[in-house]
Amino acid sequence: MVKRKRPSVDKFKEFVRTHPGLTNQVKVGKYSWQQLFEEWYLLGGSHEKWIPYIEEKKDQKVEETKSTDTGDMVSTLVNTFKNMDVAQIQQYISNANQALGAIQGILTSFQGDKSVKEEPKKIETRQNPFVFKKD
Repeated sequence: MVKRKRPSVDKFKEFVRTHPGLTNQVKVGKYSWQQLFEEWYLLGGSHEKWIPYIEEKKDQKVEETKSTDTGDMVSTLVNTFKNMDVAQIQQYISNANQALGAIQGILTSFQGDKSVKEEPKKIETRQNPFVFKKD
């Protein structure tokens, strides 16, 4: 049997996402998730106790905009590649190949008269007089 979460748990998770300072408090050991959940459930999300954690979030946003971390760029690229559909990309490449082939055909049709006049000289190839065959 699959246990279903209560809606309050999902709301608490969303609350924690908007207040990342709470995660730091749990990591430090000041609170446990159970304690935070119980306080959030009793006090509500708009209680003044949560104000310092909202400010931490604002400070983190300012720091994120100031710094361009290569780790963030790499993770963004990885996520972009994960979301790509290989079949769709292959279709785009195929269409581009067909378009280039059509353009190449048009260009050769315009240059067709020129190529007939300037045929390269063919070099006569002789057979090698020293052909060794196995007996």
